[in-house]
Amino acid sequence: MIGALLRAATRFLVGGHARWQGCAPSSAQRIYFANHSSHLDTLILWAALPEDLRPTTHPVAAQDYWGKGRLRRHIATKVLNAVLVDRSTRHDPLAPLRAALDRGHSLILFPEGTRSSATEPGRFKGGLHHLARDYPAVELVPVHLTNLARAYPKGAILPAPIVCTASFGAPIALAADETKPAFLERARQAVRTLGDVQ
Repeated sequence: MIGALLRAATRFLVGGHARWQGCAPSSAQRIYFANHSSHLDTLILWAALPEDLRPTTHPVAAQDYWGKGRLRRHIATKVLNAVLVDRSTRHDPLAPLRAALDRGHSLILFPEGTRSSATEPGRFKGGLHHLARDYPAVELVPVHLTNLARAYPKGAILPAPIVCTASFGAPIALAADETKPAFLERARQAVRTLGDVQ
């Protein structure tokens, strides 16, 4: 019920339309990786997926933010079905992500690690590379989220009525001899290029 209300409110305020430019919706196991500029990013990308894919597609969210307070944690874990990551732990922060992938589920990942107000995606952290290396059968789908920083910037109380889109590109894969920095930059460019063709 809450999920339906959130999706309806988001669609009414900022659109959140999906553009499948390089692939089509599929039940194939995937990691959707996107630029990150707003707290609405997770909701927009999750809501852009077909309804039948949402139960097995888990947004990855920071526990230090989304785990605070009953309402925020409820929305993250019960409504969005998110995987919470403890960024302060000395243990493997990717362990919850691996557990979801081991169950055959998909993920929504923001490789920058934190929100950025820059017009282009920032440097990607290494988690995407580790997952690509350890789960070669999982499709890696770049996604560019447009206008989210304008619709819901840091410090905003309510989102502004600006049309936002989620553009899904062609899957990429880690090449056998590709270095970690080269792969992460290629992944970043795949997201950036989708933004260029809006």
